[in-house]
Amino acid sequence: MALGTIAFIAMGSGETNERKQEFFIITTFIAGIAAVSYFSMYQGFGVLSVELADGTTLDRIYWARYTDWLFTTPLLLLDLGLLAGADRNTLATLIGLDVGMIVTGLVGALATGGGSSLSPGATRIAWWGISCGFFVVLLYYLVSTLSGVAAQRSGDVASLFGTLRNLVIVLWTAYPIVWIIGTEGTLNLIGLGVETVLFMVLDLSAKVGFGFILLRSRDVLDQAASASEAAAAD
Repeated sequence: MALGTIAFIAMGSGETNERKQEFFIITTFIAGIAAVSYFSMYQGFGVLSVELADGTTLDRIYWARYTDWLFTTPLLLLDLGLLAGADRNTLATLIGLDVGMIVTGLVGALATGGGSSLSPGATRIAWWGISCGFFVVLLYYLVSTLSGVAAQRSGDVASLFGTLRNLVIVLWTAYPIVWIIGTEGTLNLIGLGVETVLFMVLDLSAKVGFGFILLRSRDVLDQAASASEAAAAD
């Protein structure tokens, strides 16, 4: 993540167009925030244990991961929205749904089941379901509203948007699957080590991989910036 941050800074150095600078700034912060989050987890700061109501203890809840997602996933959606030329209401809707998805996922990760008629496992799975509900609506907006706006852009811009949108859909869909089959979802079909590696690979792909695909397409960013400037002038 740190190397990606440095690379994005280097790729954006010397860029003078303010509209294009937005993409470099946002994408750099995505990787930078993730780098800090992983460093905190490496040091043991972003980790805690949760004791469930049935006496079971979950030794490794990486709450810093959720803090990372709470900041970086809205920024990813902002990158997509700016590329598509979305209006503020569409961006606000997407970001609101995203925040709801992350916050309810965090509640599920920290839920103990105490004071509930549901078992600890059922309580956590219920919160996972609520988080997935936000995610499904978010996907709907991505493939309908935002894609419809992007289709009005030039062919190259629409094509790049489609590539990045599909990458986000595939990778983000994998997150709740890893969560529910891992230790935080209490199913424990995969161990903590495998779960952590899978989240790491997904994070690198969804942040650094996404960033390289976006920022290397300078000609497309030129077209997107020109379209945004023309829309602002109107």
